[in-house]
Amino acid sequence: MAKVIIFTGAGVSAESGISTFRDSGGLWEKYRIEDICMAGCLQTNREKTIEFYDKRRADIEHKKPNHAHRQIKAICDKYPNDIKLITQNVDDMFEKAGCVDLLHLHGFLREVVCPSCGFIADIGYTKLASYQEHCPKCHELLRPNIVFFGEPAPKYSDMHDFLTGCELLVIIGTSGNVIDIRMLCEYADRTILNNLEPSDAIDDTNIDKVLYQKASVAIDEIVQDIELFLN
Repeated sequence: MAKVIIFTGAGVSAESGISTFRDSGGLWEKYRIEDICMAGCLQTNREKTIEFYDKRRADIEHKKPNHAHRQIKAICDKYPNDIKLITQNVDDMFEKAGCVDLLHLHGFLREVVCPSCGFIADIGYTKLASYQEHCPKCHELLRPNIVFFGEPAPKYSDMHDFLTGCELLVIIGTSGNVIDIRMLCEYADRTILNNLEPSDAIDDTNIDKVLYQKASVAIDEIVQDIELFLN
């Protein structure tokens, strides 16, 4: 099991120009979250939901990984048996940086999935209709391979399995509004938190090291801390 878990959220991709529903402006402002991101929206509002995720895929096509993604990739490559990367993000910035072994907790934007038989396809940045709307195996309607609010997140069990062997937990760019950071920290002997600013959802008093700055600024110090911990 990995001694070091790097756990990332939207903050690590913010400098690559990828926004979330908590940001003002952009793609998210044109849609109501309850219409396109909640459990059941594919049944009640399929056309708009598919349209939204088609646009999200197109939006990330030309976005590039930033210094934080590249440094995380480098340290994971240096210690492949000792570090596990877990992300809440659905974008492909880590993949573009060259990461191949990471756990996407909430799905992967480039993928579509069959809710009936489990067929998964990476359709890149194309529209679902340009690929095909029905599963090639069982003909059920395909959907974005994204965990909507209110749906079960099957990868959480994998996350907890990885955390059981964690000695150092590095948390980068998450508000703590979706996953309880206090709970994650209970697994680790040592913890590091990097966010742009404090979050009301995170009690940082029991975290060993806190860096309130951009991920691309903090990452070099974080990588040094990981190296010292593993050596």
